[in-house]
Amino acid sequence: MCAIVGCYLEQPTSNQIQTLRQLFIESQIRGKHATGYSLLQNGKVITRKAPEPAQTFIHSHFAEIQPGDYTLQLAGHCRYSTSDLKYNQPIQVYDDFALVHNGVVDQRPPVYWKDWGYELTTANDSELLYHCAHNQGEPLLEFTEASMAVAELSSSRGLRWYRNGKRPLYTVKVTNGYFICSTKDIAKRAGLGGAERCQPGVVYSAEGQTKIKNVEELIP
Repeated sequence: MCAIVGCYLEQPTSNQIQTLRQLFIESQIRGKHATGYSLLQNGKVITRKAPEPAQTFIHSHFAEIQPGDYTLQLAGHCRYSTSDLKYNQPIQVYDDFALVHNGVVDQRPPVYWKDWGYELTTANDSELLYHCAHNQGEPLLEFTEASMAVAELSSSRGLRWYRNGKRPLYTVKVTNGYFICSTKDIAKRAGLGGAERCQPGVVYSAEGQTKIKNVEELIP
């Protein structure tokens, strides 16, 4: 069990930055072993992560996240580890793309993951989703047996988020954008009302919603 945190905010306010901090703190109930985020800065994706709970992480890594006249796009993660503290999220292999994932992709030992056709740099099965999405594929269609709630951040497409019905994910619409989080309770405890469950098989972004064709046939 892990948590996803994210936002797309045009001209973020001081109160909204505080809300984002609180979302991370409330999300640590789903994982205290590691915390991280990726954000867009000057057209590049920058990632920060550490093997510590969100309560500690935000005090040492949030100084660069400020209110201002820009668009804040961020994908974050709170990890619950069942094995070790290697390969924490967000996953970022290339400078232009990062991904956070809650769920399971392939429960086989990592030696078998090469069957998917991707060259991996970690022993985290979420990296399979990373390479699929980075190659302009749709993880919702390629990994039909996986459980997933995902947020992607790229220099070309910005922030996108989606799930396949086997993991929770919620969106909160605000006047200047969106917050995303794993559960309605997390949003409420962070002071956000109106959280709506993301529909399975739908990719969300600032531009709107895109229903991935035929995914609904794969949802139990």
